[in-house]
Amino acid sequence: MEKSLLVFILMMSTILFGCQNSEVNSTNEKLSVVTSFYPMYEFARQVAGDRADVTLMLSDGEDPHHYEPSAKDVARVNKADVFVYSSEEMEYWVGSLLKSIESDKLVIARAADGLESEHKEDENEANHEVADKVKIHGAADHYHTGDRIKLTAELDEDSEYEHWHWYTRESADKEWVAVPNQGGTEFDYEASGKSFEVRAVLFDDAHKEFAQSQPVEIIINDHGHTHEDGEETVQQHNHESEDGAQPVEIIGLADHYHTGDVVTLVAELKEETEYEHWHWYTRGSHDEEWEAVSGQGTDHLEYKTTGESFEVKAVLFDDAHHTYAESEPVTVSIDDHESLDPHIWLDPVLAQEQVKIIRDALIKADPDGTAIYEKNAATFNEELQEVHEEYQSALEKAENRVFVVQHQAFGYIAERYNLKQIAIGGLSTEVEPSAARIAEIGNLVKEYDVPVIYYQQGANSAIAETVAAETGTETASLYDLEVLSKELQAENLGYVAAMRENLKALQISIQ
Repeated sequence: MEKSLLVFILMMSTILFGCQNSEVNSTNEKLSVVTSFYPMYEFARQVAGDRADVTLMLSDGEDPHHYEPSAKDVARVNKADVFVYSSEEMEYWVGSLLKSIESDKLVIARAADGLESEHKEDENEANHEVADKVKIHGAADHYHTGDRIKLTAELDEDSEYEHWHWYTRESADKEWVAVPNQGGTEFDYEASGKSFEVRAVLFDDAHKEFAQSQPVEIIINDHGHTHEDGEETVQQHNHESEDGAQPVEIIGLADHYHTGDVVTLVAELKEETEYEHWHWYTRGSHDEEWEAVSGQGTDHLEYKTTGESFEVKAVLFDDAHHTYAESEPVTVSIDDHESLDPHIWLDPVLAQEQVKIIRDALIKADPDGTAIYEKNAATFNEELQEVHEEYQSALEKAENRVFVVQHQAFGYIAERYNLKQIAIGGLSTEVEPSAARIAEIGNLVKEYDVPVIYYQQGANSAIAETVAAETGTETASLYDLEVLSKELQAENLGYVAAMRENLKALQISIQ
């Protein structure tokens, strides 16, 4: 009996100890924080310290623009206490992710709340009377498909400005579209099968409109005939040749472009051929007709974007001007982030506000940790303030305040420190830029006397080196911190160290 009683007491002691231990484990369980991409992870980790388990959704090297949450990701966020992201303009996939979340306890921190700003010049704020100062000469009463339309823009007053753009539109109720490779007073354009309007615009050194012409109507009248260059001919011969030519592949396409970027693409045929007569075609959507792109007669396309996405295809013709091979349409996506620059974290002052938003979310999810979160956030923000003051001190007296970048990710830095960012977006790491494109960049380099062209850290350097060699500049990389790259990890760089590296790089141009 005594032995049985002893066994019972030992069993109850074991059960009670196990319950007590379970309670301790539950009490000591860390807050679960899931973050979208690298800057949010870094900020949350700094604020949470050892009190939370902070994880990153994107794997090493994953691009937040291309990311698609998996079912596993959704489950992870469902189990989390806090989810941190910057904005829908940056992480476009967040909206659909949050619709899949069923957790009532999840605290969501949108770190960009109230911090977004626009980096877009309003042409209506120009300080000049722009209309009617330019006259267009040389327009004929009508043209045929395939004719060369040659016009000249003449300013009715003396000016030192030489930066011209030409625009076309189908009709008065359509948007103006910039014509690529037309940067002077002379307009040379191949007529397609439709009439259109054209105008010329002269820009000042700040790229605001100084003067423009009235629209001029260009009438295309083929007198009921179908020309070999017209759309009907292309439609009739839209097939592979009897020789078995393989479809054309378009290379160099980026995930998205901004308005004003120059899209650089190459059509690549999978077999050798003697034919070299290429045409490029664009359309706004699949239910619209294809239109030939003027001045693009090789396997290279260089096309300046407007504010609308579009489709593009390449067609190779044989000597009889029949379609020998053509590509599948590809979509050129224009994403100006609704005119909002999503790269808020690159401003060390606004980054402090993002840290505070994350701090408040952690406190809401874990009130007992308030003192720790407030202390950690204050300490990290002191570091960020030091970075800001270093930028201020290094850049405030610089005379050359222009820097040239491939990707317009650094608008917040430019705005904060009174700099001018010029983007030459659209250069692909897959495609060698043409001589004309390099010459255009060379003119930009000469105009602003810039010694370096900046590329995103981690990008292929081959194109950068080509452009640098041709324009007499150097290249340097800037961290946009969108991706937790192997280079960042290899150098053991956190946010603060990477921002200091950016400052060093910027000082090559900002002097």
